Amino acid sequence: MARIAVVPGDGIGREVIEQGVRVLKALQPGLEYEWFDLGAEKYLAEGVTMPDGLMERWRSDFDCIYLGALGDPRVPSNVHAKDILLGARFQLDLYINLRPIKLLDARYCPLKDVGPKDMDIMVFRENTEGLYTGIGGQFKRGTQDEVAIEAEMNTRKGVERIIRAAFEYADKHGKTKICMSDKSNAMRHGHDLWQRVFKLVAAEYPAIASSHLYVDVLAMELVRHPAQFEVIVTNNLFGDIITDLGAILQGGIGLAGSGNINPGEVSLFEPVHGSAPDIAGQGLANPLAAILAAAMMLEYLGFVEDAAAVNAAVAACLINDQITPELGGKLSTSQVGDAVLARLSV
Repeated sequence: MARIAVVPGDGIGREVIEQGVRVLKALQPGLEYEWFDLGAEKYLAEGVTMPDGLMERWRSDFDCIYLGALGDPRVPSNVHAKDILLGARFQLDLYINLRPIKLLDARYCPLKDVGPKDMDIMVFRENTEGLYTGIGGQFKRGTQDEVAIEAEMNTRKGVERIIRAAFEYADKHGKTKICMSDKSNAMRHGHDLWQRVFKLVAAEYPAIASSHLYVDVLAMELVRHPAQFEVIVTNNLFGDIITDLGAILQGGIGLAGSGNINPGEVSLFEPVHGSAPDIAGQGLANPLAAILAAAMMLEYLGFVEDAAAVNAAVAACLINDQITPELGGKLSTSQVGDAVLARLSV
């Protein structure tokens, strides 16, 4: 049976992950869990972000990592969050950041006349290259002559595998359209590579309509007419920004789950919201993003029907106002978890 490494993290991460684990245990009682107390408290007490050998143990001993939010104002550098989350992305080669933009209840969309049938998009964000690799440096720091350089890295391997993953997903799930987004009119070297590889891979899937939009146009079109999109593939930076825009369109960051995936290998699933230390421990945290991330994990592990059931239960809770105050409801974090479980009949 699959093994899951649970990292509750900081702040509300602990509260929302607890609700997600309740759902997982109810649907698949045979899953095995090991909890890892990583986060700000450990860093502040021991000066340790990631214990030696832990990343290799995750790689060899676990099928999935279930991660809560990371971040604490007592650690202004956020070094522990970077070492844990970015460390996992790079060291475990989690090259697919999978972000659904799926509207579950039209009331929570800020766009007029947009319903669930108009917004069901899967975004494939490249997760290990681009501008987030930390390549660059500073010269004459702190002086009037300071120079700061941030370099974007794009490799043929990295670009091709994320584009191919998007086409394989579309082919498997009956999607008919893929849009690739870049800024090749201004970034003529790295994004020319995206253009060429996209055309090559698209030619292998003639039944799927392929299109291209510059990222600024994509942002406008997501707001103007989201129904035109089914699958979007883009680079690390643009994917980060576009999916946060998408989260607001689907009802807020509290409804956004994500997967950091290396197909066939240990992969990481998380809500994309922050640790919200100002409301931690008060029962105010919205657990639905964590529960939706758990549904993504279930699907990754092969429990497709369970994943669909969780998504349906979350939608029903939204429609029936079984929600936390963040969304205008009156339930606590654990009461929302109760409501989801009740709708799963488990």
